[in-house]
Amino acid sequence: MSHRSESIQKPARITTKLQPFGETVFSEINRLAMESGAVNLGQGCPDFDAPDFIREAARDAINSGHNQYPPMGGAPVLTQAIADDFQATASIQVDPAHEITVTCGCTEAIAACLIGLLEPGDEVIVMDPVYDSYRPCLAMAGAIPRALTLKPPHFELDAAAIDALCTEKTRAVMLNTPHNPTGRVFTPAELEALADVCRRRDLIVLSDEVYHRMVYEGRHISIASLPGMYERTITLNSLGKTFSVTGWKIGWAIAPPHLTAGIRSAHQFLTFDIAHPFQHAAAVALRNREIYYQELHDTYLERRDLLCEGLEQAGFGVYRPQGAYFVLCDHSHLGQPDDISAAKWLIEHAGVAAIPPSSFYTDPAEGASLMRFGFCKRIETIKAALERLAQL
Repeated sequence: MSHRSESIQKPARITTKLQPFGETVFSEINRLAMESGAVNLGQGCPDFDAPDFIREAARDAINSGHNQYPPMGGAPVLTQAIADDFQATASIQVDPAHEITVTCGCTEAIAACLIGLLEPGDEVIVMDPVYDSYRPCLAMAGAIPRALTLKPPHFELDAAAIDALCTEKTRAVMLNTPHNPTGRVFTPAELEALADVCRRRDLIVLSDEVYHRMVYEGRHISIASLPGMYERTITLNSLGKTFSVTGWKIGWAIAPPHLTAGIRSAHQFLTFDIAHPFQHAAAVALRNREIYYQELHDTYLERRDLLCEGLEQAGFGVYRPQGAYFVLCDHSHLGQPDDISAAKWLIEHAGVAAIPPSSFYTDPAEGASLMRFGFCKRIETIKAALERLAQL
């Protein structure tokens, strides 16, 4: 009979690669919000359900027997739908069997790209603030991030500064547009200037475009569509944000065959394949949804404006986003020393949860004066938060 000693407490055993990252800020804030009953505008997942048509498609897929392993690259019905959608949005025709890989959300796509394509010691340009999985995935690949900070109030993409950061070890650039958390939609001129650097230096681009259907000012451009860029670009996307199914974890990577080979070399041993019935439902979701996309845009535009105006009235310095569904703002009026203190203070004194974004920066001090609120919530949720903030 085995005996488990309750008296011995050993320190957590974590590889040195991941020790610097600790618990994600999302887990901590969500836990504090739940414990205190705060209105949660923190984590970027909707507090409403997915549309009926996509839930019905998932039920139909399960009942139709799509419950065993699909092909490693993705169910053909979905890879074809992704190819058709990419041609419609980026005017690029791709081979669904050899240039599309379905992944466990965009997060796994990022990991598979970095692990499958980079060597230890390779350098990768990131544009702070970044989605919090970027740096841990780089660490797992043994790659070294080189950070350019996007500065408020406009968060411009400075291609000349990126060029200056490059060394003989630089292999790739990580791009995110529409950008989380700043909300920037990078302009054609910014993207062309970056493309020039990448062509000249023979760099790979990982282009994270999960919010491409949420653009309120300007227009989304896939950098892969620029001259000479498809051959060096991996376009990353997912279903979760657009169709409010973040728990399904359906993402994908679109890349030419020589880059897809590296992506799949890692993907096959990370997850191999993704929930088969959800892939069939995702294919249904991507087909002929122009009316839905317009409703999505109008819904989030209304919520963006409601939240921004309410935050301004509550004293925050608001950087109104051009895309995605987050608002980055200055919290200096709260009198707290940094963003983590301010986030905890808001939960305790206002009953509202937001994300402190300093963990999105290489230098946390760059984000210490900022706070991120999400508007992927019901109107009632946003109004309830603003009513509490107004009491401050």
